[in-house]
Amino acid sequence: MKIIENDIDWKEFITEFEENDSIVIPIQCDDNKHPCDTKLSLLYVNIKDKEFILPFNHSESLNLPKEYLNKIKSSNKKYTYDKKKLLHFVNWKNIIDLNLNYYMNKNEPLYIEDITTAAHRFFYSKFYNQDNINTIIPIMKHLESCHKLTKLFKEKNEILSDCVNLSYNDKVLENLQYIESNGLQTLDGMVYSEYNPYTSTGRPSNRFGGINFAALNKKDGSRKPFVSRFEDGVLVEMDYDGYHLRLIADKVGYEFPEGSVHEYMAKFYGCDYGESKQKSFKYLYGGIPMEVVQLNPFFSKVYDFIEHFWKVYKEKDFIISNIYNKKIYKKNLSDMNKNKLFNYFIQLMETENNMKMLTSLIPQLDGYESKLILYSYDSFLFDFNIDDGLDYLKKVKSVIEQNGKYPVKVGWGNSYHDMKDITEKFVD
Repeated sequence: MKIIENDIDWKEFITEFEENDSIVIPIQCDDNKHPCDTKLSLLYVNIKDKEFILPFNHSESLNLPKEYLNKIKSSNKKYTYDKKKLLHFVNWKNIIDLNLNYYMNKNEPLYIEDITTAAHRFFYSKFYNQDNINTIIPIMKHLESCHKLTKLFKEKNEILSDCVNLSYNDKVLENLQYIESNGLQTLDGMVYSEYNPYTSTGRPSNRFGGINFAALNKKDGSRKPFVSRFEDGVLVEMDYDGYHLRLIADKVGYEFPEGSVHEYMAKFYGCDYGESKQKSFKYLYGGIPMEVVQLNPFFSKVYDFIEHFWKVYKEKDFIISNIYNKKIYKKNLSDMNKNKLFNYFIQLMETENNMKMLTSLIPQLDGYESKLILYSYDSFLFDFNIDDGLDYLKKVKSVIEQNGKYPVKVGWGNSYHDMKDITEKFVD
């Protein structure tokens, strides 16, 4: 193991790093904080079993300037457990997420918590309330954890290979990392979300620091603390209308007329808007009664699709997602029935369509002060700087709606709790 502390050491390291693939493990100063809210303490790099420690904030070593990280232009593969975390500290290309590779095969994350906490347990108990504890834990203790992690990665040899799904590795993880990095302003300061894409359905969960960002309730006041970071700013939310129904309509070849999907469906049910919405969700997620199949042409097509989808699932070892060709293996799903499988597929369609849209949207946000700060299933929250103008919001709305295919409702307010519908302002 070599600790890189000066320019001579750096030149030796960078030659090795730029010529070979490597395993990279970032160690942040404070594990209790979000990567955006702390600094990098150490960087462990394993290159053909040669080990390097790059210190940036540690009490035992001469620390390198953080600018050294962005001098690295290597195009070789960098394997790491958490690509999003690493990207919060570096801007490298060709980073492969080992957890993603494992998840694509097992439909569950690779568990490493016992390894990452074991070597530090004594120090955490002794200095429990101390900030930046990783800067005083001996480097050899950090190295002990890195040894165990590297050994685990190599034992799971299928993950130390080419990326199983480049669309997820690059587009999905980088989109989520981008949103995390923007943070959310609250009355008590900036907070950061953390998206976890390694769920059973593929729909990311989102929680950090005791906040479940994916489940902020509209009525209980939990959204009140979230405000704009800009002096004259407001929060703007764009929320898809009848999103799942429209996604499935695309899949089964059914075309809804312009206007509200729920008002259209209400004509078949003979009820009002609210009851129509409830009925459609009930049938979509809980099973379609035969009388609905016979009377409603949309649900007739959905019923046929579910039957075919279930047949394919039983006959083959996997099914494939709609956009990014994610394989969902039968062996990794338990207690499955046709409606549960269809629900998984709907959530996966939603996630992948959102990621495809974000891949188009995010590059177009460069040059603006406004920030995309939260993605929650069928809605997107922006911290809007008034100086960016209404044209910014129109541009964003156009991209999110994907040429009018998935219309959105627009709301804004001084807090995430006090949102007013302004959709009519966008009607030409």
